[in-house]
Amino acid sequence: MEIITTHELGKSFGSLKAVDRVSMFVEEGEILGILGANGAGKTTLIKMLCGTLKPNEGSGQVAGFDIAAESGSIRHQIGYMSQSVSLLENMTVTENIEFYGSIYRMNRKQLTTRWNELQGMVNLGSHRHKLASELPSGLRQMLAFVISVLHSPRLLFLDEPTSGLDPLSRTDIWQQIYRTAYQGTTVVMSTHYLDEAWYCDRLILMENGRIKAQGSPEYLDSLAGGKGLVQLFFMSQP
Repeated sequence: MEIITTHELGKSFGSLKAVDRVSMFVEEGEILGILGANGAGKTTLIKMLCGTLKPNEGSGQVAGFDIAAESGSIRHQIGYMSQSVSLLENMTVTENIEFYGSIYRMNRKQLTTRWNELQGMVNLGSHRHKLASELPSGLRQMLAFVISVLHSPRLLFLDEPTSGLDPLSRTDIWQQIYRTAYQGTTVVMSTHYLDEAWYCDRLILMENGRIKAQGSPEYLDSLAGGKGLVQLFFMSQP
């Protein structure tokens, strides 16, 4: 069952065509990777799917809601982790959790149960009294990830969630992505790391706002005369 569909979706900023006639779908329960260089249109596409940016042209539906006319309904269905981690720097880990729990309209019992569950999966419990600003980059990203799944969303959007992290921290984040998907959440994530493409069920390769290719990692790797995914990706670099 398709939980996301778009038809010739487009977004322009003046003369810049950030997303150009993108038609795509996402199956419920899969991990979809959006792969491309910086400036390829990944973030703009994700923001439109989240309902935070209105398209100039085309159409799309997310979880049964129109992305242009019903963006508020979409935001109740999703979790979102942006490139710039949106943490409250002068609050502790626990205070960040409590603050975002209130935004998600979770009652005290729901929040406590969910936070206890998540603490058992991530290495944040021993840091719960530290300010967000005091956390190393890997734990900051993990806290942002935990906040994005705190309310058990149906759909999770991750915009380059492992960018700038060391290999161990990237692995930790991916373990949580897999765990979240296993629990039934559909995951859409962007990345410019070629190796992360292989962790996804299916890929969209973007270049200059357009979809250059899409399919399973194995299918894309079979293209381009045997050089496959590597050649497709590096051909899209500026």
